[in-house]
Amino acid sequence: MLKPQSVAELNQQIQALLESTFLHVKVQGEVSRPTYHTAGHIYFTLKDEASSISCVMFKGNVKGLKFRLEDGMSIVINGSIGVYAPRGSYQINCVYIEPSGEGALAKAYEQLKSKLEKKGYFDNKKRLPKFPSSIAVVTSPTGAAWHDILQIADKRWPLARLSLIPSLVQGEGAASSIAKAIAKADLLNCDIIVVGRGGGSIEDLWAFNEEIVVQAIFDAKTPVVSAVGHEIDYVISDFVADLRAPTPSAAMELILPEQNELRQTIGFKMTQFTSTAKKIISQKREYLNYLQELYKRDSLKSRVQMQTARLEVLQNSFKNAFLNIVSYKTQALKESLVSLEAKASNAINLKENLLKSFQNTYTLKEPSKESKDGFAQVVKNSKKIALETINEGDNFELQTPKVKIGVKALTKVKF
Repeated sequence: MLKPQSVAELNQQIQALLESTFLHVKVQGEVSRPTYHTAGHIYFTLKDEASSISCVMFKGNVKGLKFRLEDGMSIVINGSIGVYAPRGSYQINCVYIEPSGEGALAKAYEQLKSKLEKKGYFDNKKRLPKFPSSIAVVTSPTGAAWHDILQIADKRWPLARLSLIPSLVQGEGAASSIAKAIAKADLLNCDIIVVGRGGGSIEDLWAFNEEIVVQAIFDAKTPVVSAVGHEIDYVISDFVADLRAPTPSAAMELILPEQNELRQTIGFKMTQFTSTAKKIISQKREYLNYLQELYKRDSLKSRVQMQTARLEVLQNSFKNAFLNIVSYKTQALKESLVSLEAKASNAINLKENLLKSFQNTYTLKEPSKESKDGFAQVVKNSKKIALETINEGDNFELQTPKVKIGVKALTKVKF
C-alpha cells in the first residue's frame, strides 16, 4: 500500500522529472497575451488549435531578442520546461525566440520600420548645403570607409574640412557608441554629419537598425547622411536620415561638388555673364544716348532757345503786320488828302465864283452913309460889326436910321 505524500513532495518529483526530461525543447505556436514586466521579463502564452502552454523569457535572455512579441504572432521557441513547485504549474523557459517562417532580424527590422514610419520619423528632411565647408564623419577609424571618404573628399572638394568622430560600427555596444558619436558630432556646428561603415552581413550592419541610433539621427539638428554597407543594403538609419547614400564613397560624391566640373561651370557662367553684360551695357548705352537727346530737346536751355525763336518769329510777324498797317493807312491818308484837296479846291473855286456872281449882282454900301432899301447895319453888343463875324446861333441887331430889329443867326453860309 502506497504511503501518502505531501503536495509539495509530489510537485518536487514532477519538477525533477519534467526539468530533467525536457532540458531542450523547440516548440512552434501562436503568441497570446504577451506582457512585458517592469523587471524586464516577458510573460505570454503559446497556443495552437488544440492546446496552450505558459511561457516566460527572463531579463537575461530578453536582451538578445531582436523583435517585439505581439499578440497573434507565429513563433518558434527554443528553451526548456520549468516547474514552479509552489503552485504546481509548469512553463517553457524561453532562451531564444524567432519568428516562424522568417528570421528574427528581418521581423525586428519590419517592426521598427513600421513603428517609426507611423511616428513620422521618415518625413521632414533637412536640406543639405551645396558647398559644405565642414563635415563630421561617424565611423570606425580603422575601417576602409574612413579612408575611402578621405580619398574622395580630397579629389572632389579639398576645401571641405573633415572631422572623424570614432565609433564602434558592429558588435556589442556598437549601437550605443554610434548614438553617442552622432550626438557629439551634432555639437560641432558642422554642415553635414556622415554616419556609416563598409559592407557586411545583416548582423554586421544591425547596429544601424537599432532604435537608439535612429533616435539620435532624428534628434540631430545637423543634416545627417546615412552611408551604410553596399548599394543593395538598406538599414533603418537610411530612412530616417536626411539623405541615403549607397556607400561611404558615394556619400562624398553626393554631398561634395566636383571641383573640375565646378571650374567648367564657372567658366561657362563667366562667358555667359560677359556676353550678357556686354549686351546689357550696349542696350543701356543706347538708352542713355536716347535720354541725352531727349534731355537736349526738353532741357531748360532748349526750351529757352525754342521760345526765343518763337518770340523772334512773333516779333517779325508783328513788325511786318504793323508796317503793312502803317503802309496801308499812309496810302489811305494820302488818298484822303488828295481827295480832300480836290474837294477844297472845288469849294474854293465855287466860293469865288459865287462871290463874284454876288458882287456883280449886289453893290454893298455902308448903311450909316446911305439909307436905301435893302441895306441895314449889323450891331452886336452895341458895337458895329461885319456880317462875316456872325456865327450860327449868335444874337445881333439890324439897324437903319429909322428901324432896329433883333435877329438870331440860324445858319451861316460862306461865299
